[in-house]
Amino acid sequence: MKQQASFADLEYSARRKPTRREKFLTDLDRLVPWSQLVALIEPHYYRGERGRPPVGLETMLRMYLCQNCLGLSDEGIEDAIVDSIAVRRFVGIDLIERQAPDATTLLKFRRLLEQHKLGEALFAKVGEVLQARGLKVGTGTIV
Repeated sequence: MKQQASFADLEYSARRKPTRREKFLTDLDRLVPWSQLVALIEPHYYRGERGRPPVGLETMLRMYLCQNCLGLSDEGIEDAIVDSIAVRRFVGIDLIERQAPDATTLLKFRRLLEQHKLGEALFAKVGEVLQARGLKVGTGTIV
């Protein structure tokens, strides 16, 4: 998910040392089989026939995984997207173009996953991929 660099991004990129959160999210982004996870959820995801247009499925999935790995509440991940450039990049949100999905949108996404028993399947798939590379994920860390 490439985005145009903003002034904040340019200032952020001038740092010499990446943060631990940034390293973790970069590793997670590189290791997670996004297309497989999206394909797992897609048949159940809202298509936007009525009401508001849907938020992109991969964006919601990234927000959900980031929330779980960093141990954040629905409101916490919403705030983290605004406050943290590393989280914003991982989720793929450019605040100049659009707002971050709100806590209620994430709650509805989580309920969809629970209703179709997809949460367990998602984390099992991520666990398999990490194990195949000799890694394991705990709360907020990849070991």
